Amino acid sequence: MNRFKAVFFDMDGVLYDSMPNHEFTWCHSFADYGITFNPEDAYINEGRTGKGTINLVFNKLYGRDATDAEVAAIYGRKTELMKTCPVAPMMTGMKELVEALRTKGVKTYVVTGSKQPTLMDKLWNEYGFDREHIVCGADVVKGKPDPEPYLIALWRSGEKKEDCAVVENAPMGVMSAKAAGLFTIAVNTGKLEDHYLTDNGCDMLYGSTEVMCREWIADL
Repeated sequence: MNRFKAVFFDMDGVLYDSMPNHEFTWCHSFADYGITFNPEDAYINEGRTGKGTINLVFNKLYGRDATDAEVAAIYGRKTELMKTCPVAPMMTGMKELVEALRTKGVKTYVVTGSKQPTLMDKLWNEYGFDREHIVCGADVVKGKPDPEPYLIALWRSGEKKEDCAVVENAPMGVMSAKAAGLFTIAVNTGKLEDHYLTDNGCDMLYGSTEVMCREWIADL
C-alpha cells in the first residue's frame, strides 16, 4: 500500500457518509414524478451522473431517454431535498489517511459524479482538495461506469497507471476504475452485498473505512 504515487478517492460513501441522504433524495424525487425507485438502486447506481441515472430509469420504464425538462425537474427536486438532509459526516479515518498520504508526497484527488458547487467548498474546507484535484460531473461527458472520470484524474496526476490506486465503494465506480486500468480498493460502506464489488473486479475489499485507513497508515 506504500507504493502508490497518486490515489483517487470517490466521495459519497468514501470521504463522506452521505449515501443515506442520496438514497432518500433519489427515492423521493422519483416518487414525486410518479416513479418507484428502490433504495438499493441508489447504491447500485451510485457514481453515475444525475442525468445518467435518470436516463437509465426512463429507458427501463419508457424505452427512451428523459427529456431535458424531465431531467431538470427530477434532479432539481433531488437538489431541493438534499438541502433538507442532515450534514453528512466524514467517514472514519479518511481525513487522517488523506493527510498521511500527502505527508508522504502522494498526490490525492477526488473523482465524483456530483457537480453541486457547494461540494467544492466542502471538499476544500474539510479535506483540502482544490478544484484542480477534483474530477466532478461537470468535467465529464460519459461518467461512471465509463473509465472517463478516472482517466481524467490519471491525466491530471501525470503518473503511470501502475503507480496509482482508486478507493471506491460503489459497483459503478469499481467498473470505471478497472476499465481505466487502475488498482482498485473497494470499501463496502453501503447496503449492498460484497459480491456487487468483487464481481466487478476490485483488487482489495474492506468492510469499513476505519479498518482500511488503520492498515494503510500503518503501511506508509
